[in-house]
Amino acid sequence: MATSVVMPALEMAQETGKLVSWKKKEGEQVKKGEILLEVETDKAVVEIEAGSDGVLAGVTAKVDDVVPVGQTIAWLLKPGESVPASSGVPQQTGRKMDSAPAAAAAPVAAAAPEPASVAGAKISPKARRLAREHGVDIARVKGSGPGGEILADDIMKAAAGAPAPAPASASAAVAPPPAASARPASPPAAVQPGSDTGAVSSIGKIMAERTTQSWTQVPQFYVTRAVDASNLNASRARRVPEVERSHGVKVTHTDILVAAVARALRHFPRMNGSWNNGAIAMHGEVNVALAMAVENAVVTAVIKNADTLALGDIAKTRKELTERARANRLTPADIQGATFTISNLGMMEVDAFTAIIVPPQAGILAVGAIRDQVVASGGFIGIKPMMNLTLTSDHRVIDGARAAEFLNDVVAGLTDPDKWL
Repeated sequence: MATSVVMPALEMAQETGKLVSWKKKEGEQVKKGEILLEVETDKAVVEIEAGSDGVLAGVTAKVDDVVPVGQTIAWLLKPGESVPASSGVPQQTGRKMDSAPAAAAAPVAAAAPEPASVAGAKISPKARRLAREHGVDIARVKGSGPGGEILADDIMKAAAGAPAPAPASASAAVAPPPAASARPASPPAAVQPGSDTGAVSSIGKIMAERTTQSWTQVPQFYVTRAVDASNLNASRARRVPEVERSHGVKVTHTDILVAAVARALRHFPRMNGSWNNGAIAMHGEVNVALAMAVENAVVTAVIKNADTLALGDIAKTRKELTERARANRLTPADIQGATFTISNLGMMEVDAFTAIIVPPQAGILAVGAIRDQVVASGGFIGIKPMMNLTLTSDHRVIDGARAAEFLNDVVAGLTDPDKWL
């Protein structure tokens, strides 16, 4: 039976993916596990493996196409098989292929949600949930997605009383001129030759949408601590030679931060949870994501089960993830399943900042630079290396007192890391 290749769901609430490249040509033999294509999400460019052996055929998506999750974009055929007759729908129509057997797709795509049909239109699972939460009548919403699909943005605009964006098929139509009363007093300034037009990548657009959603829908609050990093610096210096010998990697402050945060998350499982449709979901694993700056974007890569890893294993995993992120070679497993995020801008000379939560996580820790400061302690004034930590929390999941206790536990781990490392 022919195996469908579908646009995979690589993260929660993902509705579309951008096809970056095909690693195999149509008509070429493909082996199971070989890299078949690259897909761009708001977090990274991810390599997708073939779910079975076969010849690549029936390709309907080209490079730079933005395709709804779950849509069949190609087939893998074994000898004697042909592309199913019902799959001959051009990709640009945005319609789903009728006979895409999800179970036969690549593993990362098998769980991809198919938008449900509502009154003749399609609606994504995320949009349906938002419509229910905000009391929006789906029948009155005009979808702006491919084929008229109703997207989350359409629901949020309807909830706010604003008109939904024009459907994709009408995006090239000329808009009517504004009413006389709405005309600007003077024409907008022309874009000068060589100036930046503000073009945004698809990763940037999705990141903007997600951060806006987080900022407007998640009740976020902040607690901050200044940390004496004297023992942190000393502990790292002592462990650098040992870990280099055992794991071939240099320990960084971030590695010890991951270990300290993972330890505190184990002590405060609520901070490791997430808000889910009016209830708090508790997670059995402690998976710490690291925000990483790459070209024109920030990606988050996940260190799985960080609370069970030795410092050398954390350091090695962090280095591997960083190298793959910079090379745009993160895999689906690298970006999935995070329960908490650390964003460290200390290496960029930032003293302190507040970070926006990555839903559905309940918290994110912003880390500033370590700088020598004049500090009064125990009745004496001295110079100490100080670091600012700011914890952003979802107030639906955790209150201020518990957030403070969690941050204090992180600080305790950083001020005496030799005690528990």
